[in-house]
Amino acid sequence: MTASNSFRSMISMTDRSPTPALLLGLVLTLLTVVTYSWYITLQIDGLKSVQRDFAGRNRKDSLQLLRAQNDLNSLALAMRDMLDNEGPYPLTAWSAQFERIHADLDDALRLDEQLAIGHRTPEQREYLSNSLQQFWDAVNRAFRLAEEGKEAEARYQVKLSLLARQQALSITVARLLVENTESEEQTALYVNQIYNRVQRHAYMFLAGTLAAILCTGLYLTFANRKLFNRLSVLSAQRSELAQKLISTQESILRHVSRELHDEFGQILTAIGAMLSRMHRQSPAAAGLCNDLLELRDITQSTLEKVRGLSQSLHPVSLDEADLGTTLDWYLPNLERQTGLAISFEKSGVCSQLESSVRVHVYRIVQEALSNIIRHSGSPRAWVRLNYQPGSLVLEVEDRGVGMGTKLSHHGIGMTAIRERATLLGGTVEFLRPLEGGTLVRLSLPLIKTEADRDETSAPTLPEGPASMALTR
Repeated sequence: MTASNSFRSMISMTDRSPTPALLLGLVLTLLTVVTYSWYITLQIDGLKSVQRDFAGRNRKDSLQLLRAQNDLNSLALAMRDMLDNEGPYPLTAWSAQFERIHADLDDALRLDEQLAIGHRTPEQREYLSNSLQQFWDAVNRAFRLAEEGKEAEARYQVKLSLLARQQALSITVARLLVENTESEEQTALYVNQIYNRVQRHAYMFLAGTLAAILCTGLYLTFANRKLFNRLSVLSAQRSELAQKLISTQESILRHVSRELHDEFGQILTAIGAMLSRMHRQSPAAAGLCNDLLELRDITQSTLEKVRGLSQSLHPVSLDEADLGTTLDWYLPNLERQTGLAISFEKSGVCSQLESSVRVHVYRIVQEALSNIIRHSGSPRAWVRLNYQPGSLVLEVEDRGVGMGTKLSHHGIGMTAIRERATLLGGTVEFLRPLEGGTLVRLSLPLIKTEADRDETSAPTLPEGPASMALTR
């Protein structure tokens, strides 16, 4: 218990689960994704706003300026026609055309005022408004002169003042168009900057995400490597502990069997001899002779049971004979005790196995047959021992209910079989034959290494009565 508690405390001190760190990494990754998605949404909304509110209005404003420029060109053509001395019409005939152009030009400039982006200065707006007002005042004066019959003075007014003012207005509108074009270029440059910034940030986000994934993967790799190293150490320690337990168990069984056979057997034999001598030397009283005979028979029966128990714990043939001979003795005895019909088959050339190997294989047969008796419900079992070149194959089969997928529910028996097979360097399989039931197959190499012979160096107990209870 002390070793087990210290082992658990060592594991608890070194065992740090990677779950909290992984959860933190997941939360940070999700926050990063949400934040980046929010940022991208804002950038896209900004692009939409720029394209809708700035670029769209700027194009519409340019259309109104083109409309105003077209009206100014129409005014220039009309004034040239007015100055043509060969024209058949008086100047007052152009009044209606000027009024129509005036209305259209005012509407175009009014829409331009509404659509223009705030890059124009108040001085520019005031200059344009004053220039238009002065132009139309001059137009009205020219038409009043023409209505008063002063054609020559009116033409002179048109030539001297109106043409110059019209050219100035055309230059102003053209300058506004140039500014709109520059604004569109700046808008395109701004949109391109937004795209470049989003692209750069996308690359940064991708790099950060890859870095997070890389760090998480490295952390998982490191944690898994530590975990597998710990599991490897635990597995080695478990195997070593299982080997020592099994070795100790076999040593105890061998010691108890020897004590029962030698000490108690000799005592019971001596008691039986003394009772026989007392019977021969006692007077011919019927009651005393009968009691001595009965005691002698009880002593003999107890001696046989003790020797049978000794053989059951650790058959002497395991140390002196081959495995087949031991099974030839054990299986009939088990049939008589349990009523289970057992068929035993041996094949191949019998190889001389080491004592430790014979003990382990014998215990595997015992455990497999014990499981059949307790769990399978089968009235019959088959034990097959096949010696092959360089290997030994043992099969224990029944036609019972089978184990299915619940092998872990059969107690420690299956674990003991696996541990013994591992100690021998072999493999064990739990199969389900076509006929039903369970087939336990042990494949064992016969060439053993020094590590596999550790069982032979198991600790021995001091001579004397057994002082430890054994639980199988």
